[in-house]
Amino acid sequence: MLLTPEYIFRNIEAITPQFLQERGITALVLDVDNTLTEDGSQNLAPTVAAWLQTMRDAGISLTIVSNNTPRRVAPFAEKLGLAWVPLACKPLPVGLAVARRRLKVSRARMAMVGDQIFTDRLSAGLYGIPCLYTLPRGGDTQRGVRFKRKFEPTYINRYYQNGGTVYE
Repeated sequence: MLLTPEYIFRNIEAITPQFLQERGITALVLDVDNTLTEDGSQNLAPTVAAWLQTMRDAGISLTIVSNNTPRRVAPFAEKLGLAWVPLACKPLPVGLAVARRRLKVSRARMAMVGDQIFTDRLSAGLYGIPCLYTLPRGGDTQRGVRFKRKFEPTYINRYYQNGGTVYE
């Protein structure tokens, strides 16, 4: 069950403050590539910018945790006014532990938001927090990610077999 998502969202914009409040979540750890923006992009869709503001207005704490380098993550995170943890070593939960300490929340109050089963979902599972799995925003440019994507349908199908639905 470590790899089977608890929840699947069409995109990050489908996650609502009400959904989080119903589950006691007050802090989100956000992946960058194919979650907040397309792979490798420094541009943020207006709908994602509006979603970030909605989360802030609802009192949800936000931070970025990425396996990417500071060179990739820093300009993006700073443009959004978000704290960030680069080189997070996902699926190891090291980056999530750093984020939790910075956010000053208990594990019961935080969730990981990301688009990859073998990094984001697994990292959240190993750390003992839920993963709000999002379908990828665009194509993958990294060969390793494209390879791992071939194995994700098994776990996504298991989610549906257990009665899961895609939150729109």
